[in-house]
Amino acid sequence: MYKKTGAILVAVFLFLQIASVPQYFVSTAEAAIEPTLYRVYQNDKPLKEFKNSTEAVSYAKLYNYSHVEKIANRSWVWDNFPKYKVYQNGNSSSKWDFQNYEDAWTIASKLSNASIRQLDQIGWNYSTYPKYRLYQGEITLSNWNFVNLEQAKKEAAKWANAHIIDLATNRWVWDNLTQKQIETKRSGALIYELIHNNKKIENTKQYSFLQDAIRAAEAYENSEIRNINTGKVVHSNKNSYSVLQNGKLLHTFISLEHAVQDAKKWANSEVVFKNQVLWSSYPYWIAYQHDKKLKHFSTKEDALAYAIRYANSSVRTMDGRTVWSSKKSLIYMGWNGISTASTILNQVSNTTGIDVISPSWYELADASGKLNDFSNESTVKALQASGKKVMPLLNNQFDAKLTTAFLKDEKAQLTFIGLLISSLQRIGADGINIDFEMMAGKDRHPYTAFVGRLAKAAHSKGLKVSIDLPRGDQAWDHLTAYDQTALAQLVDTIIIMAYDEHWSGSDTSGSVAGLKWVEEGIKQFLNYGVPRNKLMLGIPFYVREWKLDRNGNLLSSRAVPMSSLNALIMETGAKSVPDESSGQLKYTYQKNGFTYQFWAETEETVLKRIALAKKYDLAGVAAWRLGYEKESLWGKILGAK
Repeated sequence: MYKKTGAILVAVFLFLQIASVPQYFVSTAEAAIEPTLYRVYQNDKPLKEFKNSTEAVSYAKLYNYSHVEKIANRSWVWDNFPKYKVYQNGNSSSKWDFQNYEDAWTIASKLSNASIRQLDQIGWNYSTYPKYRLYQGEITLSNWNFVNLEQAKKEAAKWANAHIIDLATNRWVWDNLTQKQIETKRSGALIYELIHNNKKIENTKQYSFLQDAIRAAEAYENSEIRNINTGKVVHSNKNSYSVLQNGKLLHTFISLEHAVQDAKKWANSEVVFKNQVLWSSYPYWIAYQHDKKLKHFSTKEDALAYAIRYANSSVRTMDGRTVWSSKKSLIYMGWNGISTASTILNQVSNTTGIDVISPSWYELADASGKLNDFSNESTVKALQASGKKVMPLLNNQFDAKLTTAFLKDEKAQLTFIGLLISSLQRIGADGINIDFEMMAGKDRHPYTAFVGRLAKAAHSKGLKVSIDLPRGDQAWDHLTAYDQTALAQLVDTIIIMAYDEHWSGSDTSGSVAGLKWVEEGIKQFLNYGVPRNKLMLGIPFYVREWKLDRNGNLLSSRAVPMSSLNALIMETGAKSVPDESSGQLKYTYQKNGFTYQFWAETEETVLKRIALAKKYDLAGVAAWRLGYEKESLWGKILGAK
């Protein structure tokens, strides 16, 4: 923000100080800029970040259901998600997930009523669901179910009065009864009757021999056979297997085999038995938005490619496991740059999708710890009522001498912190935004200690703490008052002020914040160890117009809000050319013998800055300042959130 130029003055001073530093030092510092590029997840939970994919994959292999993503675009580069899944009676668990078919088969082949699903296909490609059932008279056992007839016959050989039912047709297909035994049964008492809905079917006979009753029952759908003497149902032709499409009943069947054959004809179909899904033609991977199901996919890659197009989306499995999520959205913060209540509320009323507001309400008054307090409780309540959090800005008047004296006096700091925290609690603020600038490099450790004291006091009262730090440069940042690494451990959010690349005191004209320069700054902060979820990108809503003489010498500059650029261009007839180094349009015009230049900040460049925050998976963006932008910008910003 062009108000915040003090840090740049310090930077220039330090740069002059270190001009004699050996070249190898600077090169080494520049080479160290190597942020993490890959993140390891278990399901959709982030675990750890790495600079190269080899290390990331090695770490990911320690966890089940893990995957590795490129942080920049969240592309999925490796995973160990299962390719095969074993089910028993339609149920499964994580212990039955496998990378290869052989391991799945080893388990499934030992289980009854089991199946193997290859997850990129529908249905199953192996099952142990029985096709034959053995009976001794009316009696059957749980282990008398067999996949093939030969197995059933082998077991039947051990028993007298045995018969086998083909479960596909529900017919009696084999027995070990002699003809004499059959005749004896047929000459016995009539003990079997055909029933439907627990009532005898009218005009049907009674039978002595069970096989005869079974054959007769074939003519009656959903019929059963009951032993008159015991009241027990000994055979059933009920259509117990249902075929559903998109939850709607299509057909019912006696056997699982015929139900599956029918279900294969329909997309999004299921075979259900006793409210349990045994077979499905639904693709395994599902894209959701919030909890709304969008679409099924055969592969997770297709599901990811589809889901990533939606905000608040996720990819889940048919078993309910969430493997990827985009629920995180960028936090949008705006500095007001002013303390007046009416102006603050007016600025915010023109925004859309902003989350945090930072009015300029607090100021270090003197070295004794006096606080200048311009806060307004009613403004806080109004902003919070509209869903905004309020993090007022605290500054040090950008006075280096004042700040040095203050940081030498721990008692003054405690007094100041006490006054500040009391005020924040009184007005009901959500936290504080620290903006100390124009500081001496010698105050590095005292400043870190002060921030630590303030953060501890704020956190004890449930208040959040953010801090504004200049973009700086890794070659000399260690000589400034800002210890990025240490501060990151103390506060909740660090906002990198990625602007004033060229500022009012610059000796050359240029962009306020070239995109390449901004991106390099992000990488530097990440390299300092600032966690991505704590880092926000500060973006400018203004440009700097430069005035040059006939010889190209820089004479002066002024800040121009984004909202005034179109009028300036129309008034002056400024012509633009693309500037590759900044990623912006460079405008030039002539007036009264002088040349004027500015690098335009537009909706497009704002979106490119937001894209950088997304590329590096930062917590959000913060804009200096509200009121400088066109209201129409917010629709685009909201869409990028």
